[in-house]
Order: sequence, then structure tokens, then C-alpha cells
Amino acid sequence: MMGRLSAIVLSVALAVPASAQQGERYVPGIWIDPDGCEHWVMDDGAEGFMSPHLRRNGTPVCHKVSRCAIVPTDTMFATGSATIAPGGVNSLRSFFASNPANGFVIEGHTDSRASDASNQALSERRARAVAQVAQQAGARVYSVRGFGESRPIASNSNTAGMAQNRRVEILCLR
Repeated sequence: MMGRLSAIVLSVALAVPASAQQGERYVPGIWIDPDGCEHWVMDDGAEGFMSPHLRRNGTPVCHKVSRCAIVPTDTMFATGSATIAPGGVNSLRSFFASNPANGFVIEGHTDSRASDASNQALSERRARAVAQVAQQAGARVYSVRGFGESRPIASNSNTAGMAQNRRVEILCLR
């Protein structure tokens, strides 16, 4: 993937949306590929443009991505809730404040008990709650994603497996 990215030269003409012409500030963001490479992103909610984030020598900016924490949601959240328990907030704040990573990707996951739509929404809300604590601790959060029940790490046919699937994964970018 990295070789492919360095070989790609994108020339993108960005049209300024009407909302930006009327005084709204239009700021690009950074999006991280699953392989850790950065991209500049311009997104007005309807259309997005992405090009590789390159160093001065033309090579892509890529990070080593590793799973640095798994937050079991059973101990961090009440059933069906995305509100972090007070002790959990302190624990997460300490984790993010002391971790030397350059940034984080936060991914929420659920078991398969509820509907796909409900699980997707819950996983996104829980990931955003963890990301908010990270940002409050001064950590840089590159991406927040919810996967619902689509990426189980154990069987959803028993309670032990379902408990493992209810988690928020924190990926560290170095």
C-alpha cells in the first residue's frame, strides 16, 4: 500500500462550496488509512477530496499502528449507554495523558444482541465518548469509528464471547 501511495499523484481542483463563500471557515482535516498513512481530507458533508499527506521529500507520512488498549464496555458503560462511569473517565484520562503515542484511532464494537442499526449507533456513541476523554486529556484523535457487531473477536453464541465483543479498541499511532 505504501508503494502504491507514493506512486499516486493526485491533482485535485477544489471547488469552494457556497457555505464557505458566505463566511464559513473551511478547514482540511487528516484521515488515517488502516495501514497508518495520513491523507489530507476536505469534506463539506456532501463531497470529500483526499490526497496523500507527503513529507518534503515526497514520501507519504505513515505511522506504525498498534492496538494499545481494549476497553471492556461492560465495566465502562451501563447496558445500552454511552455515558462513561466516573471511575472509567479517570482511568481513560490517565491512560491518554501518559501514553507517548502521536495520536489515536478509537473504534467501538458491540455484540449481536440488538438490531444492526442499534448496535452501529451504540458503537459509534461509545467510541465518541472515549475520544472525547482523550481530547480532554490533550491527546490527538485522528479517527473515531463504530463497527457495531460487524467485527467480533469471539463467538456471539455464548455470554463469555458476547462480553468480549462489547469493547472499544484504542489504536496507537507512533
